[in-house]
Amino acid sequence: MEVSIIVSTYNWPQALEKCLLSIFQQSQLPKEIVIADDGSKPHTKEMVSSLQRLSSVPIVHIWHADEGFRLSAIRNKAIAAAKGNYIIQIDGDIILHKDFIADHLALAQPKTFLCGSRVLLPQKYSANILKAPELPRIKKSALPLASILNSYRFIPLSHFLADRYKKNKPLSLRGCNMSFWKQDLVEVNGYNESIQGWGSEDAELTIRLLNAGKKKRFIKFGAVAYHIYHEENSRSNLRKNEEILSQAISKKLTWIEDGIYTAI
Repeated sequence: MEVSIIVSTYNWPQALEKCLLSIFQQSQLPKEIVIADDGSKPHTKEMVSSLQRLSSVPIVHIWHADEGFRLSAIRNKAIAAAKGNYIIQIDGDIILHKDFIADHLALAQPKTFLCGSRVLLPQKYSANILKAPELPRIKKSALPLASILNSYRFIPLSHFLADRYKKNKPLSLRGCNMSFWKQDLVEVNGYNESIQGWGSEDAELTIRLLNAGKKKRFIKFGAVAYHIYHEENSRSNLRKNEEILSQAISKKLTWIEDGIYTAI
């Protein structure tokens, strides 16, 4: 199994740098790191270039012009470019536990995809992390009670819960912590590029994967991911995106026209 880890980003090189440093420290390194850049300004490219020279893992920077929130489109471009047969998907404001990749691979099975959770880092603590010259160790004492449970890693329990946790809630997921077989994504034509702006892109993809006979597994007590605080994105397109999601559910869609093959 060869892993491509796709990291989506937009105009936040400080957070992306910390995210990439956490990938460099993984106990199991990926084949490549693919940056899915939704139109960032040159500061992001400059930071990525500086880390490319330090990294033992190839870093591929996929960029398109800034024409609004087009996460689905840039993820499709990154998926199409990925050389690995297994794709782990995160956001560029996520700091990974050192065994994050290993935990995903331990639960990967044919015709399944994985969804994990995240730990929300407090605003002040996040600011301190971003200011630090290197990647600091995350302190559990600084974590909010509301999400501290997501910071614990216990692999036997993680394996036990994989097919049991939130079994009847197929849309319980976090797009910042998911993994898929690339062939499965290609089979359903990837993300729906009709979904623009914040919301529903991961859920809509999940519905089509389920309709195509893929099984969702959940990673609990493993693949720990820490989310750096930021203000919420605009939800002005959410209603339209939810309508697209509803169509995928009601029509039992497995394929959309405006997907990966648009990106190739």
